[in-house]
Amino acid sequence: MTPSLSRRTTIALAAAVIAVASTGLAHAQKKYDTGVSDTEIKIGNIAPYSGPVSAYGTIAKAAGAYFKKVNADGGVNGRKINYLSMDDAYTPSKTVEQARKLVEQEEVFLLFLPIGTSHNQAIQRYMNAKKVPQLFVGSGATRWGDIKNFPWTMGWQPTYHAEGKVFGQHVLESNPDAKVAILMQNDDFGKDFYKGVLDGLGAKAETHIVSRQTFEVTDPTIDSQIVSAKGAGADVLIILATPKFSAMAIRKTGEMGWKPTRYVASVSVSVNSVLKPAGLDNAVGVISATYFRDSTDPASKGTPELTEYLAFMKQYYPDGNPDDSLNLIGYSAAQTLVQTLKQAGDNLTRENVMKQALNLSMTLPMLYPGIDLKTGPDDFFPIEKMQLIRFNGTRYEPIGGLFQGR
Repeated sequence: MTPSLSRRTTIALAAAVIAVASTGLAHAQKKYDTGVSDTEIKIGNIAPYSGPVSAYGTIAKAAGAYFKKVNADGGVNGRKINYLSMDDAYTPSKTVEQARKLVEQEEVFLLFLPIGTSHNQAIQRYMNAKKVPQLFVGSGATRWGDIKNFPWTMGWQPTYHAEGKVFGQHVLESNPDAKVAILMQNDDFGKDFYKGVLDGLGAKAETHIVSRQTFEVTDPTIDSQIVSAKGAGADVLIILATPKFSAMAIRKTGEMGWKPTRYVASVSVSVNSVLKPAGLDNAVGVISATYFRDSTDPASKGTPELTEYLAFMKQYYPDGNPDDSLNLIGYSAAQTLVQTLKQAGDNLTRENVMKQALNLSMTLPMLYPGIDLKTGPDDFFPIEKMQLIRFNGTRYEPIGGLFQGR
């Protein structure tokens, strides 16, 4: 072998060694947990496609539609999202069954946007014992911010307690001598909200509340509760209920000709799923809260945010109603998850995804102007601002400025 040939061979061999080493280093930098590969991220979801609150099923469908869009655009850092969404019929025992199936049989990377307060509570200890993220929970219960005891569980939307507190405060500001009737779902959702109302009404809360009526999600009607609330002489009715029962309550007050000031939980703010079934004339004056832009607001028409959202719905979820605010939850929560996964890069371990979920600073397109999404190592509450709104017979209008709280 000539000296020049020997030198060229040595250089070539050195280059090959460096290339192999670089490839090995790049490969070593990739860290995956169950449910992740070079081409796929498997995401689980549980939603009520059937049962008493099947209206919520569209939340999960909108999220799935957004993942389809992401996949069509190349995925997340080159990986496609494999979205597995299961029906629990809004039954906690079924939620447990589906969670186990997704984690142990389907081997998902994480559980995203599982819907319902009691339902997520039923699986919270299991998910944390398994150290599988229960991420961006579809419920506003304050318990999803218990970092110390449940580090693998994290909420997304503003808390029910904060919303209830603002309802109570607004009642006193607008009617200091208010006689308040409460209609509440008899579960953790209703109780969390109710505590917020009590805190908002302050030290004299019990003197203002003249009636507190509860119902079960399996009840066929809440007519008797509304009759009792009216009979107690209430001039304010606070409805702490999911869409089906909120629509019933609004419709019944209208049929009775009873016109108290009515507050409705933000989970039932949808014009399409709640106010139309109740009768738009019956719903005039209803007060609620939101953290989303209103797609029917003339001020939003032609904005880049709304234009993008409408185009998305038309292409990826044509069966969905773009004016249904429930679809905004799925759309926006899915955007939050995608950003979290992007930040995780090739370190797609469950521990790192939770770390990234606690390091978010975003302005989501369809959040109400002035409302952003931020988290930190000691802050498990992504969205903390809301806007009070009142229905005018056609659409909601804002009341006052933004409020913030947990």
